[in-house]
Amino acid sequence: MATPPDFTAGQVLTAAHMNAVGLWLVKSQTVGSGVSSVTVSNAFSADYDNYRVTYTGGTGTTLQAFRFRLGASTTQYYFALPYSSWNNTPLASGGSNQNGFNLAGIGGPNFVNINLDVFGPYSTQYTRISGPYVGDGEAGYTSCIHKVSASFTDFVIEASIGTITGGTICVYGYNNG
Repeated sequence: MATPPDFTAGQVLTAAHMNAVGLWLVKSQTVGSGVSSVTVSNAFSADYDNYRVTYTGGTGTTLQAFRFRLGASTTQYYFALPYSSWNNTPLASGGSNQNGFNLAGIGGPNFVNINLDVFGPYSTQYTRISGPYVGDGEAGYTSCIHKVSASFTDFVIEASIGTITGGTICVYGYNNG
């Protein structure tokens, strides 16, 4: 079997082949029309230690950052976003003890973009979150630590201003193997 796996029609797949797959789709959820937030329930469990969360295919009413919150937890989010504009102007943003991960992604009238790795959300340790941040006029890498020792199964994505419409939020579990 090639690495990465290259499945063909009619092929018999053994448990070893399937267990070698790195990411598994845990759930996908379609975003409604004109909503300010989306709760994704039962996204995290003991099945995986780490996850990838993506949101694409939708639009925002205006250029806006997205907030990411674990469950109902609204304190102890620490984050940073070093980034640069397309004309190479270095910039930075961040926050400490905030009510959510306020720079988790970005969206606007022509796109939404969230692509986060979420480390240990189901464990009872601090959760770490990071991923690329690509806007209309800038790009960088955003990172967060949620300093709450609790287990989370759900998360919320909120528009900082305006609303979002459409697209799909997907949650993938990283194979622990």
